[in-house]
Amino acid sequence: MFERLKKNQFLFEELVKRDFKQKYKGTVLGMAWSVLAPLLNLLVMRLVFTQFFGRDMEHYTTYLFCGTLVWSYYRESTRGGMNALVSNANVFTKIKLPKYLFLLSKNVSALINFCLTLLVFFFFCILDHVTFTLKFLCLLYPIVCLVVMNIGIGLILSALYVFFRDTSYLYDIFLTLLNYLSAIFYQVDRYPAHIRRLFLMNPVYCNIKYFRIVVIDGSVPSLNYHLLCAGYAILLLMIGAWMYKKFNHKFLYYV
Repeated sequence: MFERLKKNQFLFEELVKRDFKQKYKGTVLGMAWSVLAPLLNLLVMRLVFTQFFGRDMEHYTTYLFCGTLVWSYYRESTRGGMNALVSNANVFTKIKLPKYLFLLSKNVSALINFCLTLLVFFFFCILDHVTFTLKFLCLLYPIVCLVVMNIGIGLILSALYVFFRDTSYLYDIFLTLLNYLSAIFYQVDRYPAHIRRLFLMNPVYCNIKYFRIVVIDGSVPSLNYHLLCAGYAILLLMIGAWMYKKFNHKFLYYV
């Protein structure tokens, strides 16, 4: 895989540039929306939810931002990945190329946006008087897990979308449900232990919680928690890779 990526490096770089530019094509502010969009979203959520869920919670703004940061990256990466094959059908139907290049370019574009927003997140942590420690370096772990997981889910969704265009509508409904189950604006600690364990079945929430443990609590999650996050990422990547390998030769006939 890495050899094929290196062989098609120029094309891959151009795909990433194209995907990144297309997102802001026709806008006045352009790339500034990478920073403004999450900020405005955070502002709205803070105004709406602070009085209901964060009145007695310290660092509630950071708590919210951890959730919106991870969630926005997950949503952008997987939704973009879902359309990767169909939107590039006019390319790979004429030229023999590794089809996963289009998916990876979408993920890299989403990752660039995420990194820009992450810088703003750290700035808000300073405003919220969060103490920075060396433990913040541990945030690289959930970021890597998110990248791997998003690629895996993107592989699954893009394969399904080729055969079933209803996938887009069903996934939008699923995203709405997953959004509410990811504890972005409310606290899970208020629920009984058996309910809190159910939240761990949501891989997005697991990565959000990792961010909060490191940033707000100033701690490092347990080894089992590290294994849980990695397990979700690897499992989803393996399922996605299997689907691409199994149906790769059929994609041309359905796009």
